[in-house]
Amino acid sequence: MMDIVNTVSNWVLPLTLAAILVMGVTRKVPIYESFISGAKDGFSTSISLIPQLVAMLVAVTVFRSSGALNLLIGVLRPLLLHLHFAPELLPLALLRPISGSGSLALVTDLFKQFGPDSFIGRAASVMQGSTDTTLYVLTVYFGSVGIKQARYAVKVGLLSDLVSVIASVVVVHWLFHG
Repeated sequence: MMDIVNTVSNWVLPLTLAAILVMGVTRKVPIYESFISGAKDGFSTSISLIPQLVAMLVAVTVFRSSGALNLLIGVLRPLLLHLHFAPELLPLALLRPISGSGSLALVTDLFKQFGPDSFIGRAASVMQGSTDTTLYVLTVYFGSVGIKQARYAVKVGLLSDLVSVIASVVVVHWLFHG
């Protein structure tokens, strides 16, 4: 069975690309020119998003480097422990809406420190998979089309991330410890 899954997964991307090329040829789409046009649009969109992305990265770096994150964890530790929420997961819960790669690095660190099969490792895995990089996504998508008023989208996105963080801990606790 695993051989079939591996074979299929190895061929999905090449077959998808081949299907796109075949459809383009049959519909007489200028494939290369369309690709170049899309690449130009993507490049200009990327350039226009640099200020927002730099601002987010600077804010995260300042928050961590200033010691504010450690102070916040220290202040919230008693409450988190009372709620059966491992304080070690708080940095992941706070960083995940901002940065996918940064939160993945935190998950990797948690794996190294506690192991992937520990409660913290499992909860971090579920949290990483069930939350989204809400602020990053809103910055990129809304910035690319020029939307300025994103407050409701931010509220709903961050609320869904909060629910996912709580559900991650509850579900892992229920499945593996309850």
